[in-house]
Amino acid sequence: MQIIEEVSMNSKEAKPEKSGIRGYTTLEELSKAISTGLSLRDRRMSEEEAMEAAEHIINFFGYNDRVIDNMLEPEDRDSFYTMEDIGVLQTEREETTLFDGREWRIHYWILNIPRIIELANMRINTTKNKSNEEYKIYEEIPDDYWKVAQ
Repeated sequence: MQIIEEVSMNSKEAKPEKSGIRGYTTLEELSKAISTGLSLRDRRMSEEEAMEAAEHIINFFGYNDRVIDNMLEPEDRDSFYTMEDIGVLQTEREETTLFDGREWRIHYWILNIPRIIELANMRINTTKNKSNEEYKIYEEIPDDYWKVAQ
């Protein structure tokens, strides 16, 4: 059985604001982007799981577009890395010099709004085609092997 995936853009593109870039996303849009992004990597997630993942992420961000890394627990950071792999999140770091001369790095997670919009507007059609190649193995088995022993 072959699985063929076709990726195309929906006709209902996101309407950009005056600046050309929208600075927010919705929970539904993020959920759809997560599901689509994982599908593009041959991983599946149910709609309910994708919605839970989106809620989990949004709970960290609230109305902001960035979160400081050191507020995350290790398991949360693991899920953020998965979201970075599909493009939903990005990382950024800022360096500053402390009063005593030491360098201090601050790591941030940032919502990748343009990629979320792009993934949310993609449509993935998955069709399964049964290939005769799968069944040719049975043709190679001799007929006397198919007889039931009595």
